[in-house]
Amino acid sequence: MLDTLFLKYDRLFLFDTETTGLKFSQDQIIEFAAVVLEMVDGQVRVIREYDELVTLLPGTTVPQMIQDLTGISDEDIRQRGIPKAQVCQDIAEMIRGNTLLLAYNAHFDLSFLFYMLKGYGDPAILKGKDKLDLLTVYRDRHGYPHKLCTAIEQYGLSGQVVNSHRAVDDVIATVEVMKCMEQEKADLEKYINIFGYISKFGVDGKPIGTVTYKPQEFEPGTPVYEL
Repeated sequence: MLDTLFLKYDRLFLFDTETTGLKFSQDQIIEFAAVVLEMVDGQVRVIREYDELVTLLPGTTVPQMIQDLTGISDEDIRQRGIPKAQVCQDIAEMIRGNTLLLAYNAHFDLSFLFYMLKGYGDPAILKGKDKLDLLTVYRDRHGYPHKLCTAIEQYGLSGQVVNSHRAVDDVIATVEVMKCMEQEKADLEKYINIFGYISKFGVDGKPIGTVTYKPQEFEPGTPVYEL
């Protein structure tokens, strides 16, 4: 499983974020979670699981709507949050070398990651890193809706993983969704550095320079890598 990806990369870094809102340059990451996979003795192994709450800037709080959605309170952040600079340092260590970055709706998570690195780390660590958006893959294969919870149900993963709006749960779910995608059709490597977007809405925010953006519709059509 995932042989084609591991022929090209030493490590897969799947990650997810919870944030105070949707504006990449203004809102903040409040939880960062990741699973790091490597091929060990011919088997895909989890070599690291990472989940940390992230401290907020002085004078800012978690909006009540986000607290209700994620269950992450201001008190949780105060008690267990670690500095943004530490999270940036940890991420730099996890994605060192020949690593592929993966997420479900990767444009969103990568945009937030970039702005956190810009302020508290080194965004250059993302340079040269290939990227794979599993939401783009799912849109090519299955009709609307395209949420992570829908993919979990589609692939028969309900009861095994959950889309709880906590980054740690969602990234574990993303790992299992990716495995099912690979079994469904072994073409994940063709989606590297290609992000789809719903043509009706366009790309949200600033495009990532190393990524090619291609329009998708609500129902499957020609795979974006063939457009």
